[in-house]
Amino acid sequence: MKAIGFLRNVSHFVACMTAILSQMDNQHYSFYIETFQTSSELVDFLMETFIMFKDLIGKNVYPSDWMAMSMVQNRVFLRAINKFAETMNQKFLENMNFEEQLWNNYFHLAVAFITQDSLQLENFSHAKYNKILNKYGDMRRLIGFAIRDTWYQLGQNKICFIPGMVGPILEMTLIPEVELRKATIPIFFDMMLCEHEKTGEFRKFENEIILKLDHEVEGGRGDEQYMQLFESILMEYTSQYPDISKSVENFVSLVKGLLEKLLDYRAVMNDESKDNRMSCTVNLLNFYKDINREGMYIRYLYKLRDLHLDCENYTEAAYTLLLHTWLLKWSDEQCAPQVMSTEFQCSQTHRQLKENLYEKIIEYFDKGKMWEEAISLCKELAEQYEMEVFDYELLSQNLVQQAKFYESIMKILRPKPDYFAVGYYGQGFPTFLRNKVFIYRGKEYERREDFQAQLMSQFPNAEKMNTTSAPGDDVKNSPGQYIQCFTVQPVLEEHPRFKNKPVPDQIINFYKSNYVQRFHYSRPVRKGSVDPENEFASMWIERTSFVTAYKLPGILRWFEVVSMSQTTISPLENAIETMSMTNEKILMLINQYQSDENLPINPLSMLLNGIVDPAVMGGFAKYEKAFFTDEYTKNHPEDQEKLNKLKDLIAWQLPFLGAGIKIHERRVSENLRPFHERMEECFKHLKVKVEKQYGVRELPDFDDKRVGRPRSMLRSYRQMSVISLASMNSDCSTPNKIVSESFELEVAPQKPTKSEENVLQTTTQPEVKMRRSKKRTKRSSVVFADEKPAPDLCLSDMKCLSRKYEFMSDTNLSEHAVAPQKTSVLKQMSFASRSMPTIPGLTLSVVCTPPADETIGSHRLSQQILPATLEGDKKTLKKKKKNQFFKTIRISKLPEDGKHSGERNFEPSSKDL
Repeated sequence: MKAIGFLRNVSHFVACMTAILSQMDNQHYSFYIETFQTSSELVDFLMETFIMFKDLIGKNVYPSDWMAMSMVQNRVFLRAINKFAETMNQKFLENMNFEEQLWNNYFHLAVAFITQDSLQLENFSHAKYNKILNKYGDMRRLIGFAIRDTWYQLGQNKICFIPGMVGPILEMTLIPEVELRKATIPIFFDMMLCEHEKTGEFRKFENEIILKLDHEVEGGRGDEQYMQLFESILMEYTSQYPDISKSVENFVSLVKGLLEKLLDYRAVMNDESKDNRMSCTVNLLNFYKDINREGMYIRYLYKLRDLHLDCENYTEAAYTLLLHTWLLKWSDEQCAPQVMSTEFQCSQTHRQLKENLYEKIIEYFDKGKMWEEAISLCKELAEQYEMEVFDYELLSQNLVQQAKFYESIMKILRPKPDYFAVGYYGQGFPTFLRNKVFIYRGKEYERREDFQAQLMSQFPNAEKMNTTSAPGDDVKNSPGQYIQCFTVQPVLEEHPRFKNKPVPDQIINFYKSNYVQRFHYSRPVRKGSVDPENEFASMWIERTSFVTAYKLPGILRWFEVVSMSQTTISPLENAIETMSMTNEKILMLINQYQSDENLPINPLSMLLNGIVDPAVMGGFAKYEKAFFTDEYTKNHPEDQEKLNKLKDLIAWQLPFLGAGIKIHERRVSENLRPFHERMEECFKHLKVKVEKQYGVRELPDFDDKRVGRPRSMLRSYRQMSVISLASMNSDCSTPNKIVSESFELEVAPQKPTKSEENVLQTTTQPEVKMRRSKKRTKRSSVVFADEKPAPDLCLSDMKCLSRKYEFMSDTNLSEHAVAPQKTSVLKQMSFASRSMPTIPGLTLSVVCTPPADETIGSHRLSQQILPATLEGDKKTLKKKKKNQFFKTIRISKLPEDGKHSGERNFEPSSKDL
């Protein structure tokens, strides 16, 4: 009640003051001004009056529907402001008498008056708009023109209000009144000219207008018309000043680009589709990164992070937050205000903030099952704990966390996400989607049908396209919306650190669908005459390759396609790729079954039977009928090398099938024994035929219990067929059923023919060996080499790389370029391709024990080398010669011939193979 009474008294006093001012004419104002004896008294009066007027305008004492009272008050205040401005021009404009604070108060009052809600006529109904306009006029024009005239009268004193008045003037120009905009936008050019004459540039003005423009447009001001007027007016004025014309052109282009992105962002701020909001946020991120505005950059980083957390996109949230850490250093330097965030205000130094960010990011990566990235950050933290801050307690916790992540990689299933190409065609889409193609990373177990249904729900007026080919200009230029969606296959990139190492499938499989930037889509096409009995003879493959702007996963679940290319695969090349894929699939299954005794036998049964039993799938007999004929050889003499390659793949399939059948025999149940015997019978006939026609290929002897990959006989070419690469420069191989990985096989003991050497030299893919088939029984049976393995050397080399050049590709914010020195931290963030998290392969070798006279230093040595021998083994090792290069451990198991095996190495020599 007291508050209501107070407001009632205030409104009464304001009404009385308004009535008094309305009765005053010009003579009254002049007489009142003359009553002040000194200039300081007059300045105090004017400043207090301006403050009071601004307060009354900002906090209207009348109810919002008392429009008549508000308009009367505004008309009286406007007349008083103009009279006081005349007095200021007469008494306080000259350099000797210039009152900067008084003029500053005047400008802020004038802008507050022009931007008050009660004068925004476009927000009223048409009838109310006309009524106010007819009775009171548009007072915004009057005060706006007065501000313009007053500004130009300041002369040399203008520099005092730059950049302080940039924001208020911008707020005034954003009012959607065309004549007012045309009258006030030229003030910006005058500001640039004034600062340029003083300093040789207008950097302060530029920084301020970018900062204020972001807040104003997000708050609802600004439109397309303003952007066009801004550009046309400033470009018209700059033609008269050739000295700064280039700088002004760059500034106008900068502001125009920012306005476009801000308007897109504002349009989707309240949109139900968080994907669109994320896209616009990333566009602004890229923009502020390019123009080196760290404060705004970090502001939108956290907006994007929050959007990801709302959608439970923990991996993308981690990559987003990781961008902030690359602005920080491992030092005790105090954080600048622009690199701080409200979430981590307790962190005062770069080291504290970066450590807190790493902990949060590791938590996100853990939730997103991106343990490789989490391990990489843990290692960096561990280095700080061990070498810089010497906090061994935190180090121990960190190492325990790393161990958990390594265990998760090997034991927890991570489903491979599907990738979808999505094209948005038609003028009905917003500019950031219009006529563009994107690659989306699906969620776990997300089918294309479900993804497409959700996509169409975001655009209910869109029409689904049933073709995968790119549409014509008629569709792109149409006013409607057309969405195209289909599944694409990620292309595994080369990983040299895996070369010649027995890398487990759990590790390799992760990289098949992560850190990928190239994708393929293949579809069969028919050319020439079609043989109804053998479709393979005329099955051509049309392959489209997509390259995204950045690697996936990243700060978004999708990225725009920046390049597309198309190639054609011949039927023979398709057959080679299909055989390669089949061989690779057999090897992968063998590896899985020898690693896990509990896997169901059904997948292996179906794969093996489908190949060896002609009644099921026909095996490779269709290829023989299509390509291994005198007619084909005569008509296609250029394909001789490819024919030899296909024959070689067929020959190599036999030992792989034999290894698979051997596993199947041990695992098959009694109920399926007749099925297995039938499969063995078919394999025997197949083996006789293949070895007779294509030669014999043999694998090394395997352990009785497990079948491993042959060492130095299996060359990985992932998605790339050697034949297609050599003959038609294709990037990837494609079977009838698209698979993500394939292998090329070659005979190790035999020298390749001259034609085969030419083919094999064309591949640059790393060599990958299967895991050794020896079954691990106890942890004590694993021993390590005394000398440092190659992965550690790689790790040290990687640590020597400059951190600022390491992350950009995964965070997806810049091109692959090295930033010049003497630029800000944000500008130096080079997003070149980041090296993969260091996960050295587990190689089994025997520890090199030091001689007996060196045992005194063994305790210190044990800090670097982990001995894995038991107490019983140590006695045996002491009896060995000092100069023996590798010590061995005794194997209690007897070989099959019943003789005791004295010593045995875990790593076989080349002679053994």
